[in-house]
Amino acid sequence: MSESDYQVPEACYVRTGAVTTHICDVGRGSPVLLLHGSGPGVSAWANWRPVLPALARERRVIAPDMLGFGQSDRPAGQVYGMDVWVQQALDLLDALELPQVDLVGNSFGGALALALAIRAPGRVRRLVLMGSVGVPFRITPGLEAVWGYEPSLTAMRGLLDLFAYDRGRVTDELARLRYEASVAPGVQESYGAMFPAPRQRWVDAMTSAEADIR
Repeated sequence: MSESDYQVPEACYVRTGAVTTHICDVGRGSPVLLLHGSGPGVSAWANWRPVLPALARERRVIAPDMLGFGQSDRPAGQVYGMDVWVQQALDLLDALELPQVDLVGNSFGGALALALAIRAPGRVRRLVLMGSVGVPFRITPGLEAVWGYEPSLTAMRGLLDLFAYDRGRVTDELARLRYEASVAPGVQESYGAMFPAPRQRWVDAMTSAEADIR
């Protein structure tokens, strides 16, 4: 199935505290919240579009663009960090009147999912982590390249090769989708503000204490 076979859900914007959050909100049933990764050009739609239709057959699926990503707000002078993103996620659950959700976090979204579950355990029924950040490790060359991305179609294609085990999933169409998203007005500026060098500190900032994880 090609990227063009997936239809973007109708845009939905929710007021979350002092900011506006863009979400994909599809399906009906027990709610599951999907938290995307931190790659350049990422958004809820770019990260989760292949699985949204399947999950939405039985579940209500909510996939937000976290602050500074996708179509959510990029406040001038915003200092990004886990406290800000956790609060945004909790404000979203409150705005949608969801007392508890199943939580799926990918990479950066995994660190966010862990932090949210630790700070508000009653809001999380089940937790699924995919290639998650959130425990101490020495930054890898791959992650250094992701957070140090300088926009070009070639660079984006190279990063997508890092992300996917099955290279057949890394299509020119996907690379162009992510590249074009990465050069939309204001996107690279906010992305550059999130993870400037030296980047080991941002790995450390996403870490949750082992005792809290236990």
